[in-house]
Amino acid sequence: QMQVVETGGGLVQPGGSLLLSCVASGNIFTIYSMGWYRQDSGKQLEFVAAINDDGSTTYVDSVKGRFTISRPHATTTGYLQMTNLKPEDTAVYFCNVDGALAGGAYRRLSSWGQGTQVTVSS
Repeated sequence: QMQVVETGGGLVQPGGSLLLSCVASGNIFTIYSMGWYRQDSGKQLEFVAAINDDGSTTYVDSVKGRFTISRPHATTTGYLQMTNLKPEDTAVYFCNVDGALAGGAYRRLSSWGQGTQVTVSS
């Protein structure tokens, strides 16, 4: 199995910054992609950013130029650096990891963390 844990959320003023971390653990053979999603109360889950194993990245338009997703090569930890935060960035942020398990038959799976709350308010 693969476990995913997000940390780094908190309360920040508009214009501030936060660094979210996503740690995947377990019997992992490889990670194909790591993505961040967010959900504010009463709203649908929204894609924020993703990074593939080749280093290519994708962002939703609303965070381009403000958020940066990264994952050091061959590690199971990823980051979402958030700068110039706005009240509309307030949400629970979830990390999704798409990977494959080691040992036995090939098994690919997608795992989610429990989320970390980000609140942007003065």
